[in-house]
Amino acid sequence: MNKLIVSLLLTLGVTGVAFAAEGPLKGDATAGQAKAAVCGACHGPDGNSPAPNFPKLAGQGERYLTKQMHDIKDGKRTVLEMTGLLTNLSDQDLADIAAYFASQKGSVGAADPKLVEKGQALFRGGKLAEDQPIGGMPACKACHIPDGGGLAAAGFPHLSGQHAQYTAKQLKDFREKVRYIDGDAGNKMMTDIAAKLSDKDIEALSSYIQGLH
Repeated sequence: MNKLIVSLLLTLGVTGVAFAAEGPLKGDATAGQAKAAVCGACHGPDGNSPAPNFPKLAGQGERYLTKQMHDIKDGKRTVLEMTGLLTNLSDQDLADIAAYFASQKGSVGAADPKLVEKGQALFRGGKLAEDQPIGGMPACKACHIPDGGGLAAAGFPHLSGQHAQYTAKQLKDFREKVRYIDGDAGNKMMTDIAAKLSDKDIEALSSYIQGLH
């Protein structure tokens, strides 16, 4: 599992170097606040969405946010509620919006006490493959760190406090390859991981993440 994660980090690192060579745009959080006004209807003015089906964006890593917006704008990732909303935004607009939400503080959620033990075990220890010595699910903390803060520089998202309903849907979409981008190393890793999760696993893990801080 560690070799898989190291390999992914190296791949993402190469991608980052290639992107840097093209001249990545530096986001302006102040400019981004005004540009993000339309986002507030679903995600909340400061990125703390009040609706459990819309993700909290506050405190999310700039690299991750920028990539997701580009993927949605370019048609690589389908989010029906976002259809057409990014079409007329420039790369600088997206960078500024990402910088604004990244500068905000995410709100804290609560986990279902009955699901904490199982969710914590999956997040911190992963899941062994049934009847196999290898091939299980690596611990979520390996990429998203123990407190769920993520690794912003590597593009691994901040998870702590995220709505359980949203997280569960994303894990199921990864598992069913509804959220799938061919050739995307990070996306492939998540589809492989989610394929090893049952509905009960996803319920417990999503609840635990919601209460993580």
